[in-house]
Parts: sequence; C-alpha cells; structure tokens
Amino acid sequence: MIPRTSGAEVPPVATARLLLHPLTVCEAERIVARAPRDGDLWEEGYPQDGDVQGCGGFLREVFGRGDPGVFRAYEVRLLGSGLAVGGIGFHGPPDEVGVVTVGYGLVPGVRGRGYASEALRALLETARATGVAGVKGDADLDNLASHRVMEAAGMRCVAEDEVLRHFYVGF
Repeated sequence: MIPRTSGAEVPPVATARLLLHPLTVCEAERIVARAPRDGDLWEEGYPQDGDVQGCGGFLREVFGRGDPGVFRAYEVRLLGSGLAVGGIGFHGPPDEVGVVTVGYGLVPGVRGRGYASEALRALLETARATGVAGVKGDADLDNLASHRVMEAAGMRCVAEDEVLRHFYVGF
C-alpha cells in the first residue's frame, strides 16, 4: 500500500517552464464553480470542462476516502507568471495492482508549445517516485495531439477499441 500524505505536505512540481500546483479543496471548489477569487490568475478559457470534472473527482475522493496525497489534481501554471493554463492529475490513488490513471488538458491559447508533454513527464516522475507499478491514460481515437503528448512523455499505446486509444508506462 502506498502511503498517503496530507494536502499540506504535497509539494508543487516544477519543470523548466511550468509549475504543477497541488490543488487544495478550496481551490478545487472554485474551479468546479468556475468562480475565481481575487488573486487567482486564470488564462482565458480556464477552467475547461475537463478541469471541472477532474476537480470534481478529486473532491469526491477527499470527502469519500480522505486526502489522496500526491494522487490529486494539479493546476498547470506558467512558471514565470503563475498564470493557470490547464490542469493535470491522477484520477485517484493506485488501484489494487498499483496502477494510477492520469488526465490533463490545456486551454487552446497555449497548446502546441510542448507544455502538456512537459507537465505529463513531471507527473509520471511523481508517480514513479511513489513506487506505483505504472500509469495509464487514454484519448479519443481522433485526438492525435493527445496521443503525441503521451508518446512524448514515454507512454506507449497498448490497446485500442472503437472509441479510445489506451496508453501505459510501467516502472
């Protein structure tokens, strides 16, 4: 069993250009409500539907089973400005075989700059460091950009059905 930590103990994850900010319950509630407070720096179009859904899942996890530690939702922020441009995170703690599922999305205005792959690589490293067995993700068959993001982050396509292409990386 992978230990959980409290939200206060989850450090942000910095990359060369991004900061993955671990969301608190209050921040996730604002995202779900699409109601920024003074001081929230949200890029136009943020939060997207996927951010709202991801934060909703995080809140259900917190209120249902407790704080998931690093296996939470993160806000993707530009390192220099702190501007929130999307979200990334885990769909919950590892399953019974030690695998976690990831999801991510960026606002249209910042796509195509390699931010999603950069953020996903950092999140995969966070997962690896906890001792999980692997990470999975999926994308619609026609979402070639998301396929490229997962491949660039080191995940490989392991299956495909009539709707989704499934990716995985083991540790």
